[in-house]
Amino acid sequence: MTRTADADFERFVVAQSTPLLRFAEMLCGDRHTAEDLVQQALMRSYPKWHRLEGDPLRFVRRVLVNRFLSQARRRWNNEVPSDPVANDWDQRAVADFAGAVQTREAVLSALNGLTVRERAVVALRYSQDLSEAETAELLGMAAGTVKSTASRALAKLRLAPDLIDSGVGGN
Repeated sequence: MTRTADADFERFVVAQSTPLLRFAEMLCGDRHTAEDLVQQALMRSYPKWHRLEGDPLRFVRRVLVNRFLSQARRRWNNEVPSDPVANDWDQRAVADFAGAVQTREAVLSALNGLTVRERAVVALRYSQDLSEAETAELLGMAAGTVKSTASRALAKLRLAPDLIDSGVGGN
């Protein structure tokens, strides 16, 4: 790759890593898995970077979603969590951020109640602000399927006990 392409890729990574990580975490519900997804998406995108035209974020986002869906389709991957206290850093949050941490955890917990497809649609439509058509293209489904999947997912989220209990969602 040329130095210009390398520099462009580096600028992209610096600018988009945090938004991509947030998006990936919304998809998979786990920060560590999200970090792996982002890293895999960037690694797979780098060799093609010099050929990308237009919106490179769109390409990287597609790679990330495809990796997520591919991993979600696989059966057990032999990994077993060894300690359920993996997120204890959230418990140490400064008091001012306690509400934000609680909200974040409630949203991630509610998202865990969705199917993989529903979660991908919600993350793309509402986190990444993609249109139904863009979401449909990225996921390889009809726009009507995106619309109905989003509707079902939002209905589930409205009734999610974690969101109702935290005061985030509900009626």
